[in-house]
Amino acid sequence: MASKLLRAVILGPPGSGKGTVCQRIAQNFGLQHLSSGHFLRENIKANTEVGDMAKQYIEKGLLVPDHVITRLMMSELENRRSQPWLLDGFPRTLGQAEALDKICDLDLVIILNIPFETLKDRLSRRWIHPPSGRVYNLDFNPPQVPGTDDLTGEPLVQQEDDKPKAVAARLRQYKDVAKPVIELYKSRGVLHQFSGTETNKIWPYVYTLFSNKITPIQSKEAY
Repeated sequence: MASKLLRAVILGPPGSGKGTVCQRIAQNFGLQHLSSGHFLRENIKANTEVGDMAKQYIEKGLLVPDHVITRLMMSELENRRSQPWLLDGFPRTLGQAEALDKICDLDLVIILNIPFETLKDRLSRRWIHPPSGRVYNLDFNPPQVPGTDDLTGEPLVQQEDDKPKAVAARLRQYKDVAKPVIELYKSRGVLHQFSGTETNKIWPYVYTLFSNKITPIQSKEAY
């Protein structure tokens, strides 16, 4: 168990390596990795009220609106008041950030700044297993059998918005929405930015930042 109830958020565009960095932070510092995408899938699978609301938008190919995601995340965070956590995928918008403000003060917000060309390459090499949300990259995390999920053997798919034509629009949209969120946390002095093209080179700096706030549960950096 971590020595303090640390409240942290990770921000970054699609393909920036947020999931990998989150796993390493959780492993090294004992924080609960709370992913909005994971909670969304769980609630849809369990047919909860908020899951059914989200499903209606997803089936029409629409983005799940702010108020639905916010309601989902607020209820998940309420259940974790006594745990240290790291949020991934939330808040994405200023409205979500303001809702989060009402229930907690954040200690750390980290943002991964990755060059556009690197993101474009990563996303075009990304395949997913939709039922679980497991993500593979053909370069640095390929499936054991091409085109199939390691655990279930089910087929992998490439999302429409990971295809090269869609990536540029997706990253532009991320930038527009994320800008006010980034400005908000920057003005509070809790934002820490990390830039680079390789997660393994960014990671030691992230590790050092967290080590200054919370005692690692591992004696050395786990990869």
